[in-house]
Amino acid sequence: MASVNLTAGPQNILTQKPRSLWRESFRRLLRNKAAVIGGIFIILLVLIAVFANVVAPFDYAEQDLLLNNAVPEYLMWAMPDGAEGYARITDKFPLGADSLGRDVLSRTIYGARVSLSVAFFAATVSLLIGTIYGTISGYAGGRVDNVMMRVVDFLYGFPFLIIVILLQTYLKAFARRGAEGVFASKILEINDSMGGMLLLFIAIGLVNWIGMARIARGQVLSLKQKEFIEAAHSMGSGDLRIIGRHLIPNILGPLIVYETLAIPGYIFTEAFLSFIGLGVDPPTASWGIMISEAVQGIRSYPLQTLVPAIALSLTTLAFNFLGDGLRDAFDPRMAE
Repeated sequence: MASVNLTAGPQNILTQKPRSLWRESFRRLLRNKAAVIGGIFIILLVLIAVFANVVAPFDYAEQDLLLNNAVPEYLMWAMPDGAEGYARITDKFPLGADSLGRDVLSRTIYGARVSLSVAFFAATVSLLIGTIYGTISGYAGGRVDNVMMRVVDFLYGFPFLIIVILLQTYLKAFARRGAEGVFASKILEINDSMGGMLLLFIAIGLVNWIGMARIARGQVLSLKQKEFIEAAHSMGSGDLRIIGRHLIPNILGPLIVYETLAIPGYIFTEAFLSFIGLGVDPPTASWGIMISEAVQGIRSYPLQTLVPAIALSLTTLAFNFLGDGLRDAFDPRMAE
């Protein structure tokens, strides 16, 4: 009969270092190839956007009117039949030029700044306001929770996109009219220096936290009756300490996953607003503005529309892949 070493198991268990939830989640994330590819693409896009002044061949507003609608020779195969008769063929611009003689590649690179800025700003505002609001509502409970959630339900009754369009219309009219007072004048000055992005941030940030508040409240309701919260109460911990040290750290993972999945929606919202003229101010480069300016000549110069459209599609796909990977990684049911 084979002997069994009864001391090996417990010794190994005692000497083995426990793995944190975040480390286990990151390990599962790395096994998801689609999420890793999406994450690498986003990192590269962020670096390109940050160093756009170095990467882009030209400035986003630099014009060469003599070479408007130019097409490089190696891309003539993508042009419609008979394009040789009207297109200006030159290799000066790697992906061609738009109707105002501006480099399409450079404007696409600078457009990544706008899309990523809106995405990360909207996600940060949503995560911050929604987490605080939903945590307070769920933890307080009772009448406070009922009143706070009725406010959220009321705001949910209004179409998100319509509210953003109305806010942008009002804010742009406010900017054109000018402002009285030091604070308002400073806001408009900053907005002008950012190419109109500040007002876009304000319009999107005012309404995109509602869903996050509901998610945070639901997470808090599922945790506040747990044993470790009751233990913190019995040890004399105050409400702010329990919220800051015990509740928020434990609900932050699902909230980050939810916000990552919402980022493509923010990017499409910015592109749509820029497409209809309510986004950033020209000549600031935005993928929505580029598509809007090129769509009228899409049959003659399809590349001017395809380049920003492909960039927009790849970016949203990358965030979707990463979001799906984060959701699977933070799901306890995926643990081994």
